[in-house]
Amino acid sequence: MNLEEMRLDGSIKQKKGLHFILASIIIWSVVAGIHYTSLPILTKNLLTFCFTAPLMPLAYMISKIIKVDFTNKGNPLTNLGLLFSLNQMLYLLIAMWVYPTVPEKMVMILAMIFGAHLLPYGWLYQSKSYMVMSVIIPIIVLLIGITMPSYVVAGTMVLIEIIFSLLLVVEVKKLPSSAI
Repeated sequence: MNLEEMRLDGSIKQKKGLHFILASIIIWSVVAGIHYTSLPILTKNLLTFCFTAPLMPLAYMISKIIKVDFTNKGNPLTNLGLLFSLNQMLYLLIAMWVYPTVPEKMVMILAMIFGAHLLPYGWLYQSKSYMVMSVIIPIIVLLIGITMPSYVVAGTMVLIEIIFSLLLVVEVKKLPSSAI
């Protein structure tokens, strides 16, 4: 397979990562719920870190439901996609610094990191939705997060992720030999 065939293969077999975006809707919903409570902000932030941890198992379960080849071991670009995700872990150090320093802005920073990390998937999956969302998410979250509480930021992320998922479904349906 040449590079373009590998990218198309990954887009089809992994449905452009839709399972991860669907899992993130669940996680952002939980984060919104946590931040809507009257718990102390440091407790909310700790719980936010805890409840973002199950992204991978959630995505795996969703991949079974929507029939995604979770590992796609036959395609070497799958490892590149994993590298893109691992790169985000380095940026989480920023969120860890914000956690005690400016705790009321941690959710905003997490959302901006999440949005920005989507950019290379635009190339990998040949996806305009990833490209656009990777820019729109950090900007929208910054504008909302400067003045609004964290539960509004998390709720906004839920809405954005739902829209993003629908855009990906449209993109996936346009792929050859794919059906959701």
